[in-house]
Amino acid sequence: MAYVYNLIVVIARAVFYDIAAGYLWFPWMLLDVFFDFIYFLDMFIRSRTGFLEQGLLVRDVGRTTKAYIKSTQFRLDICSFFPVDLILMIIFRRPQPIYRMNRLLRRDRIQKFMEQTETRSSMPNIFRVAAVVWYICVIIHWNACFYFLISESVGLGSDSWVYGSKNIQSMPPGVSVSDTLARRYIYSFYWSTLILTTIGEVPWPQQNIEFVFVTLDLMCGVLIFATIVGNVGTMISNMSAARAEFQTKMDSIKQFMELRRVSKALEVRVIKWFDYLWDNKQGLSDQQVLEVLPDKLQAEIAMHVHFETLRKVRIFQDCEAGLLAELVLKLKLQVFSPGDFICRKGDIGREMYIVKRGKLQVVADDGITVYATLIEGAVFGELSILNIAGSKNGNRRTANVRSVGYTDLFVLNKTDLWTALREYPEARKMLIQKGREILRKDNLLDENAPEENKTAEEIADELQTNVRLLQQKIARLVAERISTDEKLKTRIGYLESKLSKYEVITESSTEESDDDDDQDNSNDEENNDDGKIVEKIIVPSKKDV
Repeated sequence: MAYVYNLIVVIARAVFYDIAAGYLWFPWMLLDVFFDFIYFLDMFIRSRTGFLEQGLLVRDVGRTTKAYIKSTQFRLDICSFFPVDLILMIIFRRPQPIYRMNRLLRRDRIQKFMEQTETRSSMPNIFRVAAVVWYICVIIHWNACFYFLISESVGLGSDSWVYGSKNIQSMPPGVSVSDTLARRYIYSFYWSTLILTTIGEVPWPQQNIEFVFVTLDLMCGVLIFATIVGNVGTMISNMSAARAEFQTKMDSIKQFMELRRVSKALEVRVIKWFDYLWDNKQGLSDQQVLEVLPDKLQAEIAMHVHFETLRKVRIFQDCEAGLLAELVLKLKLQVFSPGDFICRKGDIGREMYIVKRGKLQVVADDGITVYATLIEGAVFGELSILNIAGSKNGNRRTANVRSVGYTDLFVLNKTDLWTALREYPEARKMLIQKGREILRKDNLLDENAPEENKTAEEIADELQTNVRLLQQKIARLVAERISTDEKLKTRIGYLESKLSKYEVITESSTEESDDDDDQDNSNDEENNDDGKIVEKIIVPSKKDV
């Protein structure tokens, strides 16, 4: 507010002197002092505004003040706060509003305000349009003040271009136009609007300074007009981007149905389904909207939106928060048209449903008899996705469920549930136990059945684990065999190297040894004659010994 006050009022008071004529200077001075005090408070707040250091918010007053004093922003704030106009007013004893121009150095504050408002506004496109209109009005206001300033410097009424009686169109008889402050400003604003919007229906300039000013205004007007058209066009396209994307999907479906010669009744149902989605702002799924966020923020938003809904399910009421946090990310919204069957009796159950909006009916096979009505918050199909052993119905649907009107349902897939339960074995046991109790109450449980059925994935995981263990044992045996072979080869080599130092048969040159050999030979022959095998004893020679 203080910046806008200085932005609008300072230039107007500097040009249109009548604004502060007479005793009006005192209220303006009070306003000046008041908004200067706001500037001072802004400096005080800046000195205590925290800043990020290595990702952590620093709130220590001493550090924040020291950082602010060392910053360039502090020097700009001092320059913008310095009361030059008040000092000169005391010296010259009359207001000097033109010297309040230094207050406009706080432009970063208004810029930050615009950016944060646009970011936090629930209607950013409307705010952008309003901001563009505001910028245009400020530019026209300043240009109007410059026009009147040049008119005064040239001389009011000196020619047909400057403000004065010569450029006022003739009025009807009996109507007079008085030269008031309001008339001066309104005409200047009107002239500025015409020239900046490039309409150009203004009197022709007469003097050089007038030509220069009009030329600059026309050049700025072209730039401003192009900027306005570009910004407004971008805003309009952004506002209709979601509708255009949705319409493209709808056109593709309509083209597909036309090529495949779909019946007219079914085509009308599809178009009405699209209309319902758009009317209820469901053109994009939650996953598409939230995919730009990190997983933690996605989980927090999903918990905020779906947590209480998931708590309504009987089997999930006592589950730990970690499991529910994973499951809420798995919930998907589906919309059913009037008369659509969500499930039929005997179908295999692969999903459970939570009614978000609408009404469902549990009907007989004839489609006429209504057994029950399900409204918002109702849950069905939760037992079929638990794969409970001993269930007399197995994982088959036990009833026909039909949508009465348009119905929004949260869907939890069986695969997603079991994927989440892998990390929570205790919760899994509890859920199965709760499901068995519910089936037991309805007399739909075979008590002789095992407590839990293993899914195909679990069986596959067990087989993979067993195969992995068997491979490890085989690898260990092969390694042991290779190690044993290596040790045996080393030992045989060692023995062979030792045996090479001995003689197989010891030779002796003495006659005694020859006689002994003969005697031995004769003994051997005798032994051979007896049919016995004689083993020779290998002894080392005396030399080796």
